[in-house]
Amino acid sequence: DLAAVFRAQQKTLYRAVETRVLVDADATKGKILDGLQWLREQTTARDLAVLFLAGHGITDPATGLYYFLPQDADPVAMMRTMLPETDVRTALASIPGKVLLFLDTCHSGKVFGPGQTRGLGELAPFISELSSAENGVVVFAASTGRQSSQEAAEWSNGAFTRAVVEGLRGRADIHHTGRITLNMLDLYISERVKELTAGRQTPTTAKPATIADFPIAVIQDIGNDDVDVLR
Repeated sequence: DLAAVFRAQQKTLYRAVETRVLVDADATKGKILDGLQWLREQTTARDLAVLFLAGHGITDPATGLYYFLPQDADPVAMMRTMLPETDVRTALASIPGKVLLFLDTCHSGKVFGPGQTRGLGELAPFISELSSAENGVVVFAASTGRQSSQEAAEWSNGAFTRAVVEGLRGRADIHHTGRITLNMLDLYISERVKELTAGRQTPTTAKPATIADFPIAVIQDIGNDDVDVLR
């Protein structure tokens, strides 16, 4: 869904939009690493790179490192089969253009068995490091603290992803400016996720101080309060 939103921006805000989508059985560790390499090699200083990860995440009780669980993740072979935060951070920090990371993940505490469930608080160092001035990555995360990320069949997404897609389709443009900027999307996501989850989930955004607000989408009808189409 997010890839479709950005593809709709081709020939408007962006001269071209290239996407690589990995879902279900295709979302293996090897293919995700290949995708990170592709993203790094294809992005120039004039481009915007976007990485979106949706699924389960865990924190290693022994090291405190965050891991994203690919489709082929094995709880007894964590280092070999799961994607560590260091691989994500290294890939994104080496991209010369603007970089956005969307994280719609929650911890799957049962992977490590009873008594070892970890909350989302351990994501904070990872997000902070990515959004430092040195790395320059803008991070939109689904939740904070020890909250879980909510999803529902009627949304066809997690609450966070639904809010991101709605916002980029135009609903974040509350003043009808015809564009969606980082700050506008941040505000919309924050309020919409809390609405969808009855306050049980609070998303967070981390942006390097060196990066000014900039547009990431333009919309078709700036006079419609229920915009659903990007152009």
